[in-house]
Amino acid sequence: MVDLSVAIVSWNVAPLLDRCLRSIYASLSRKVEEPGASTACRSLTIEIIVVDNASTDGSVQLVRESHPQVQLIANPTNAGFARANNQAIAKSQGRFILLLNSDTEVRGDALARMVDYMEAHPEVGVLGPQLLNADGSVQPSRRRFPTLAMAFVESTILQPWCSQGHLLSRYYVRDVPEDLPQEVDWLVGACLMVKRQVVEEVGSLDEHFFMYSEEMDWCYRIKRKGWKVAYLPTAQVIHHEGKSSEQAVASRHIYFNSSKVYYFHKHFGHWQGEALRAFLLCTFVIQLLVESVKWLLGHKRRLRRERMGAYLAVLRSGLKTP
Repeated sequence: MVDLSVAIVSWNVAPLLDRCLRSIYASLSRKVEEPGASTACRSLTIEIIVVDNASTDGSVQLVRESHPQVQLIANPTNAGFARANNQAIAKSQGRFILLLNSDTEVRGDALARMVDYMEAHPEVGVLGPQLLNADGSVQPSRRRFPTLAMAFVESTILQPWCSQGHLLSRYYVRDVPEDLPQEVDWLVGACLMVKRQVVEEVGSLDEHFFMYSEEMDWCYRIKRKGWKVAYLPTAQVIHHEGKSSEQAVASRHIYFNSSKVYYFHKHFGHWQGEALRAFLLCTFVIQLLVESVKWLLGHKRRLRRERMGAYLAVLRSGLKTP
């Protein structure tokens, strides 16, 4: 059996995908440089599976021509992040499966460190590295599971008013140092390593999440089965955040918020889900009114028009869930 299967979902980020793939090869050539480290994974057998979601920027051609050793699944339409990852998981053979965003770069021996940690901690079902911004600063990736009150604040118009409050500090695990290995509730899904046994026991990603919140839902289900979710800061991965989703702003708003609503519907019931949906739609009404006033006043009219269009698209969607 292959030691590690790397699953990469890509959409219109060919240059970043190329850098991501090259960083994986470079990582595999590095040894675990740590006193007392095991030798178990210093020679990993690996497979890489790229699922392209109907890119139009030459991504498929890039993989075929520059990375022929990579297994490629070229979807004729955009299947969404969760479904595309499930395609790769179904095809994979590894003892461990790494879900890796196409807008990431693996640093140093991160992959070997992660496999070593999983081998040494059989109770851990999911492991994430420390994510870094392009400038080397730490990108917060640790999370506690959200409450409904937290969902009203996080990534909404209320967040700037509550950025240093207890609610967000608890959610972002600011009370625990970011340089210590630790158990967490869930991790940002830019880079997640999962044991095959966990997938066989819990199942793969819920495809009702087109994108966003699918990793939170997965970790929630995995933890309910008794597995631990861990964060390993000695393994580091650069994450060029949002390079695919920023190409479709209205869709990003719709998928991000409807996924939050679906998560609460699924795990906490109809009324919590509907309360969140109504609140989120109200916030977009407010944002639309603010942008409309700024447009009428002649302030950056092109920007205001774009935002008004995006917010109208969200309101038309109704943030409907499956």
